Amino acid sequence: MLDALYIAATGMHAELAQLDTISNNLANLNTTAFKKSSVSFDDLMYRDAASASALDRETGQMKTGLGAGIAGITKDFGVGDLRATDNPLDIAIRGLGFLEVDTGNGQTAYTRNGALKIDSDGYLATVGGQRLTGNIQVPPDSTDVFIAADGAVSVRVSGDEKLQEIGRIELASFLNPTSLEAVGDNLYVPTEETGGLAMSAPGEDGTGQLAQRFLEGSNVSLVTEMMALVVTQRAYEVNSQVIRAADEMLRINNNLRG
Repeated sequence: MLDALYIAATGMHAELAQLDTISNNLANLNTTAFKKSSVSFDDLMYRDAASASALDRETGQMKTGLGAGIAGITKDFGVGDLRATDNPLDIAIRGLGFLEVDTGNGQTAYTRNGALKIDSDGYLATVGGQRLTGNIQVPPDSTDVFIAADGAVSVRVSGDEKLQEIGRIELASFLNPTSLEAVGDNLYVPTEETGGLAMSAPGEDGTGQLAQRFLEGSNVSLVTEMMALVVTQRAYEVNSQVIRAADEMLRINNNLRG
């Protein structure tokens, strides 16, 4: 009977993690380039049933499971819908790949949020202030900025109709992008499981091309998350009912002994 209490408690703990993940997904429904997370579950260790015969124990039969646990929480890097903007510094990636940025502490991070700006020194940077590692500097007398699908960045300088290329945006790709660690501000850093890093021009080596004046939306589906929320709530309630039933049976057993 005590096992039932512990097993149901593990289920409730796992469903709480699922609820937190769904809540975070819904909270970022309108966050640019946000990637939803999903929880995977696993059954916990097994042990021989107390009522199993000696023969059953020898053959490995009559095992009792000891609950559910969290196998992992992974990111889904599926591409979100693109939405048009009026900002020439907004770019979206039509496919796979990440922008590589300098976090300012000597480390690099990766993002799919292409809402860019020109920082105080004239460099292209994210809205969070992280510069693109290509160190693309826009001349102060530029009147127009053009970002091509292949990553070429060109400007039109005042008094000159001819476009001047000032740099190129490259995209990063990984063998296992789902293992990237989210560190906030739409940034990700590699882990030991991420695999090798490859930098290439947009449209090459399996990466997507850039789309100027577009931003990638979140890949969170409101309908899917709401359905998952209902299922999670029901699973949590079922586990709580198991605890109530086990507690009631223990109470009855104690009264019989009395």
